[in-house]
Amino acid sequence: MRLEDYGLVGDTQTAALIGIDGSVDWLCLPRFDSSACFAALLGEERHGRWLLAPAGGVRKQQHRYRRDTLVLETEWETDDGVVRVLDFMPPRHHAPDLVRIVEGVSGRVPMRTELVVRYDYGSVVPWVQSAEHGLTAVAGPDALALHTSAPIHGEDLRTVADFSVAQGERVPFTLTWYPSHEPRPDPVDPERALTDTEAWWQDWAGRCTYEGRWREPVMRSLIVLKALTYAPTGGIVAAATTSLPEQLGGVRNWDYRYCWVRDATLTLNALLSGGYVDEARAWRDWLLRAAAGQPEALRIMYGPAGERRLPETVLPWLPGYEDSAPVRVGNAAVGQLQLDVFGELMDALHQARGAGLEPEPAAWDLQRAFLDHLEGVWHEPDEGLWEVRGAPRKFTHSKVMAWVAFDRAIKAIEDCGLEGPVDRWRRRRAEIHDEVCREAYDADRRTFTQSYGSAALDASCLMIPLVGFLPPGDERVRGTVAAIERELSAHGGFVSRYDSELSRDGLPAGEGAFLACSFWLADNLALQGRREEAKRLFERLLRVRTGLGLLAEEYDVHARRLVGNFPQAFSHVGLVNSAAILDRAARASPASP
Repeated sequence: MRLEDYGLVGDTQTAALIGIDGSVDWLCLPRFDSSACFAALLGEERHGRWLLAPAGGVRKQQHRYRRDTLVLETEWETDDGVVRVLDFMPPRHHAPDLVRIVEGVSGRVPMRTELVVRYDYGSVVPWVQSAEHGLTAVAGPDALALHTSAPIHGEDLRTVADFSVAQGERVPFTLTWYPSHEPRPDPVDPERALTDTEAWWQDWAGRCTYEGRWREPVMRSLIVLKALTYAPTGGIVAAATTSLPEQLGGVRNWDYRYCWVRDATLTLNALLSGGYVDEARAWRDWLLRAAAGQPEALRIMYGPAGERRLPETVLPWLPGYEDSAPVRVGNAAVGQLQLDVFGELMDALHQARGAGLEPEPAAWDLQRAFLDHLEGVWHEPDEGLWEVRGAPRKFTHSKVMAWVAFDRAIKAIEDCGLEGPVDRWRRRRAEIHDEVCREAYDADRRTFTQSYGSAALDASCLMIPLVGFLPPGDERVRGTVAAIERELSAHGGFVSRYDSELSRDGLPAGEGAFLACSFWLADNLALQGRREEAKRLFERLLRVRTGLGLLAEEYDVHARRLVGNFPQAFSHVGLVNSAAILDRAARASPASP
């Protein structure tokens, strides 16, 4: 199915994707390696899935979330009546559950369930045993317990059941993961779990302080970002999936189930804009633990608990989403040098202080150590925020973010009274600023370029005014925005990251428009006073959300469908931040065009 046909459920430990056909096609287990027990999304149903749907023909079907929750309702209208399935994962810190409740709405509808459990991304068939009101499926470190009143039985290495549900009847299923060396856990009460899950999400959503024009899409995006947090540690993962392609049939397939310092920082800012200080505190504490140690050992990404070894492996038995191979787990980019992460780290901790988080002395000590290291390496070439697999170069965005690192350190001294060599940092800040303006700006084309001496444009240069490097009205910023609109923007504002052929990124050309970059363009338009254009672009981007309000990493403007890992924190962060910028722009000059 298209990504638009999937919904997300999660418990802030793990997550599942459930199709409008009633099939759970993706579910990661709550362990560091995130091994999947349902991987049909990247292969075929034999690689693991759980179907729960009407047994006969369907006239009409629809997906929706219960308001401000991650409780997913899938409803089918059939010749025999109407039936609904409620899917959710109760947030808790042990024995994660996927609960599915079949509810008869009208008539009597025949139902079918087929459970195919395959551990290790579809490669391991578990040992399945009958148990009271269900079964257990064990292999290696993992075990699943299924509890249900439906008449399940084994059939061709699957667990199946045929039953019917009449108006007012409810048939629950609960699938619980647990370590295979521990006793089978007691099942949750499905109905109580439903009530508790709804209350938990509605209570969380009720603390949101956003009061702007786009409350519904902002709230849904904030809920997605919360679902991508890892509650036990405070880490924030970039997406719930691996290897969903940036180009259908292509090889740009990466594992995004890790915590990028960059992505998590932007997520932090989005959560802070919604008033979620507790998440900011948990993320700050995660960052201090993960980044602790020698500054030169700082990683661009970590595991959810701060793990540093994330070896990239290809899984040849999975054909990939729509035959987009290879399927990868782990991410080789973990070992890259990306200088911008120092700026993002410094900016995140600066934002946390501004939000009123209580001081953490260890944080400033760590920041000073990173700045000492950055002073010696900021001028080096790196792989940049797009993690190119070509030769390192002096990326403009990386240098701008090095400037941000020193700028935020200076502000910490000027505004918060912290101590440090502020005069030296001011000199370094000025040196970086002068070099970027001299080496990265093409005066003939009136635009900043991707890297020093390059002819390529890069949408990351849209960040220049957003981080305060230059004001939005600067002629160099205006020229850069115009060049990106002209050369990287298509179909009314959908922005590509860069021209992959011109940029020599070490990979075959071709990918979708990058949604975060498209939101950055809307931000720039708003800051330049082009508010109506910004609003039109923002609302155009809202229309590519799924019917459930979800966004992937990219959008294929030709196929008119979402591509890339899903749902993607970076895209939802862009939505939240753009809504805030457009709201501020409207308040600043409500009468201007």
